[in-house]
Amino acid sequence: MQVVFAACACIAIIAVLLICIFLFANGLPGMAKIGFGKFLSGTIWRPANNLYGILPMIVASIEVTIGALIIGIVIGVLTAVFLAFFCPEPLYKVIKPGINLLAGIPSVVYGFFGLQVIVPMIRNSAGGAGLSMLAACIILGIMILPTIITMSETALRAVPTSYYEGALGLGSTHERSVFRVVVPAAKSGIFAGIILGVGRAIGETMAVIMIAGNQAVMPHSLFAGVRTMTANIVLEMGYATDLHRQALIATAVVLFVFILIINICFSILKNKGDKQ
Repeated sequence: MQVVFAACACIAIIAVLLICIFLFANGLPGMAKIGFGKFLSGTIWRPANNLYGILPMIVASIEVTIGALIIGIVIGVLTAVFLAFFCPEPLYKVIKPGINLLAGIPSVVYGFFGLQVIVPMIRNSAGGAGLSMLAACIILGIMILPTIITMSETALRAVPTSYYEGALGLGSTHERSVFRVVVPAAKSGIFAGIILGVGRAIGETMAVIMIAGNQAVMPHSLFAGVRTMTANIVLEMGYATDLHRQALIATAVVLFVFILIINICFSILKNKGDKQ
């Protein structure tokens, strides 16, 4: 069994290494042909004219992720606190399965919901087509809720009860004990959930393609259409050739680096939490 377990672990590691080798071997040469500066800081993506600037997609990916986090962190953390310390048991049995179900809904269903509900709401209230950065932020904020809620609740319940009981013994109220003692003690686990939410948001493709507008221009408004890095790859990889294909793979390299940074941050937070 030790040999079987070791083989499984090696397969996982080899798979990651092969992905890295493929991305960097096929993406870096294209990035070098275009020019690293022009590729990363260029604002025009026009393959027909050999113009490959992905700065609009990088900015759009970051801004959409930040918008989703603003929604997801506030609602997610407060929901986790409610479930851990304020929710009656009968209500918990209803809410918790609903959150788990939310995590299992396919992204295309989220995109269809956004296309039929969120986009018309934005169109009717703010004008325009409705396919916008705001729509993507709202849908991604909903999509990352299960991750943030589950991780945060687990972290809150892992805090020793002596922390809470000690705060009560010093005369603190239930609410003050939770928010001033337990929540700060669980911050590493909460941050870990947020980082996993970032990874989900920045890597989402299908829902974003359906509702973000897919305009490869610099974002200038919450109500304007945008194109993220993932959407750019999926939309054009089917017919791309030569330098165009290499540029899309180079975009995947940039996205991979973003995800790598997120995973490193998660590992650092996890190690800090283990030491505490």
